[in-house]
Amino acid sequence: MNALTRIDRLENLFPDMLRRWARPLQLIDDVDLPADIRVDVNENDKEYLVTAEIPGAKKEDVRVSIDGNYVSISAEIKKDQQKKHGRALVTETYRGSVSRGFSLATEVDEKTAVAKLEDGVLRLTLPKREGAGRSTLEIQ
Repeated sequence: MNALTRIDRLENLFPDMLRRWARPLQLIDDVDLPADIRVDVNENDKEYLVTAEIPGAKKEDVRVSIDGNYVSISAEIKKDQQKKHGRALVTETYRGSVSRGFSLATEVDEKTAVAKLEDGVLRLTLPKREGAGRSTLEIQ
């Protein structure tokens, strides 16, 4: 069991409470606030393939950072919704940030990593770093 599995089990225990505990209360029912970033992580012999859903995010507002085997994704969400009520025009706006971080089993080669955002879906190709395998020390 890796760290990502333990976090997912905890998150599933209290899904609504843990996802929204740090967010401001939703005061306007008509505005759908963005959910937290949902990720799928797949692995093959050479790389990790990460798919993250970030609806409403623009390319310039998404940030991905890699530190060894730790990957962090954050985004600023700006959602504007306009409705006409008679002759008045009402604008409902949400601005906020979402983030997600997780550890992988091996370090990532950040120099050859690739990130693409299309239709609110971020796709990361994270090659595994050569020679970054785990080693076990003999206890003396």
